[in-house]
Amino acid sequence: MEQPESCVTIHMAASLDGFIARRDGRVDWLETSDLFEGGEVMAPESVAEFLRTIDCYVMGSRTYETALNFEAKGLGWSYGDKPIFVLTHRELPRTRNTVEFYAGDLQRLVKERLRPNFRSIWFVGGGAVSGECLRRGLADELRYSILPVLIGDGIPFFERLDRDVALHLLEVKGYRSGMVALRYQVKQAAAESSTRHG
Repeated sequence: MEQPESCVTIHMAASLDGFIARRDGRVDWLETSDLFEGGEVMAPESVAEFLRTIDCYVMGSRTYETALNFEAKGLGWSYGDKPIFVLTHRELPRTRNTVEFYAGDLQRLVKERLRPNFRSIWFVGGGAVSGECLRRGLADELRYSILPVLIGDGIPFFERLDRDVALHLLEVKGYRSGMVALRYQVKQAAAESSTRHG
């Protein structure tokens, strides 16, 4: 049975003009930073403490390959020892036993496998996966980390949305790096949740 407290979050870092990567998949612009004097500092301890609250990650194959490339360059593995579900129909290298490849129906994965077993489920890329998650009404929350850069063209945060998705702003934080973090509740998911549990 689905845990009432389970939460599906879509999180993405993007440019101010809404791109998560260049057309060729490069994310070199993620290193962009500014100095906003009034901003909060991301202390490593608080980041680590927050990451411990995430129970599993879901990502597309290109995001997984980007994470593998970061690791190969000596930048570490961003997801710790948490379970990772990679949505793909391709053959990809499996470098750790916490990674599971999944090529089935996304709704079935979320409702039958993830929600019953994990409290905090994070979708972390890419645009096609995020768009599909919203189209299927599977997301409860959206977190958008906006970097202080415009890149002009690239892969959009959400690909192929077929309708409006109403959001409720829960939190805004500005950081010394110039990044702005927005946290929204997906209104449709909130309404469905109260109907389901009320």
